[in-house]
Amino acid sequence: MSIFSRLFGTKKEEPQAGTGSKRARDETVAHLKEFVRTRPDCEAFIEPPTRVTQTTMVVVAGSGEWTRRRVPDQATAKKVASQLGIVAFDVNLSGYPSRMREWNESQRKPR
Repeated sequence: MSIFSRLFGTKKEEPQAGTGSKRARDETVAHLKEFVRTRPDCEAFIEPPTRVTQTTMVVVAGSGEWTRRRVPDQATAKKVASQLGIVAFDVNLSGYPSRMREWNESQRKPR
């Protein structure tokens, strides 16, 4: 037992807490399902992990509107995209679609 454990006790993580929990996974999949269901022509773009972030998946609608969610790894992202019935691309190979940049630009407020 370490000195910190003796002083502060051990903190047991709740099974439903954190980004890796079943609840978090279910919420992510539910969000992506709703996004794809309510927007036509969606595609997924898988972003690799960096030193700061884990693997993420960006789903872009035909209008350019998009959403980003964390996923455990690229294989899981491809599996989720397949379950959603959308095509998945590696963003390092394909880049982001121009419609996404155009949508971002249209959402900016004038200064």
